[in-house]
Amino acid sequence: MRISTPLMHYRALQTMLAQQEQLSKTQNQIALGRRVNSPADDPVASVHILEMQRALKEAEQYGMNANMAVNRLTLEEQALQDVGTLLQYVSERAVQGNNASVDEGSRRMIAADLRGRLKELMDIANRRDANGEYLFSGYSTSTQPFAMTAAGVAYFGDQNSRELQVGPTQRVADGHSGYQVFLGIPQGNGLFVVSPGANNVGNGTLGSTSVLDRSQWVPDDYTITFTDDEGAYEIVDGLGNVVATGTYARDGAIVFNGISISLSGMPAANDTFAVSASATEDLFTTLDKIIAALESNPLTDAERAQFHSAMANAIQQLQTAGDHILGVRSEVGTRLSALETAENAREDLKVELQRMTSELRDLDYAEAISRMNQQLLGLEAAQASYVRISQLSLFDYLK
Repeated sequence: MRISTPLMHYRALQTMLAQQEQLSKTQNQIALGRRVNSPADDPVASVHILEMQRALKEAEQYGMNANMAVNRLTLEEQALQDVGTLLQYVSERAVQGNNASVDEGSRRMIAADLRGRLKELMDIANRRDANGEYLFSGYSTSTQPFAMTAAGVAYFGDQNSRELQVGPTQRVADGHSGYQVFLGIPQGNGLFVVSPGANNVGNGTLGSTSVLDRSQWVPDDYTITFTDDEGAYEIVDGLGNVVATGTYARDGAIVFNGISISLSGMPAANDTFAVSASATEDLFTTLDKIIAALESNPLTDAERAQFHSAMANAIQQLQTAGDHILGVRSEVGTRLSALETAENAREDLKVELQRMTSELRDLDYAEAISRMNQQLLGLEAAQASYVRISQLSLFDYLK
């Protein structure tokens, strides 16, 4: 086979260009610190790198969602702490106002003070986060949840809680609705509630209530009716059936169906007390009831008994509300703990993904520099050979 001079030059140039391309690729790898800079460098590794980069992007988005949830839950926890402090203060003032030695003027001063606390409670319920969104509106984060109306405090949010995805299979609610926090609070001790009859004429006053045996309690609307001035009573259910009778001893308790109701003073004949299963009562109504009771001016024994019974119920309701707020705070703490655990797992995953990406993509500098030196020597040898070969001619050998 004859090798023409043009073919010889062409092949020599092609060899040098190929070596220059390989050298340039190596130099580019060294400059960037990466072995894989395009899919052509390593198609299989490129696919895995893209998958891990996608996973890293997802982890970053989950982290952003988690940070948003942490920020809102932290603000909610502070708000709930403030509510708990406020309820403790209101309870102390209510106990003070319920003291028989406090005169009407002092009770009205306490009522005025509690009106300020009611406004403070409204401000807490309408708090916003750093983005201007309301904490306790549920999904309707741009809607102010609570407002004062002619009928009292009204709720304009919803009963849902917004959830954020903080992991491939994990979602966490970033707060509670205003209904869950401020409205859906069980009445009384959470099982039943007692209220004196509006027409009572005796000085029988409600005290504490308690559950002795929950299994004996049958939810119904019961009425305790005193049949004489000596404490004899009978208890009927909602259908008028007598379920218990007895005689009340002054400052004693009435026990039936696994519950106990303490009284003080002595009810008169035909005085009644209603016992019903607990429903729910919002915090604003509880404070309103306390204020209304403190602003009343009981003059007779019967009126004073009504006042002290209303205050006793309200004080117990405040205790139930405080326990309810603590329960919500506990849920917030659980969510924050879950977010912290998810954050730790996410950081571990990110480290592992970055390590695996580095193994596939990053350059071994020692190997690359050695390879570059070999390629440089090869290119220099090819260039030197071409210089010698390109000068050869048959005319140099003709005599």
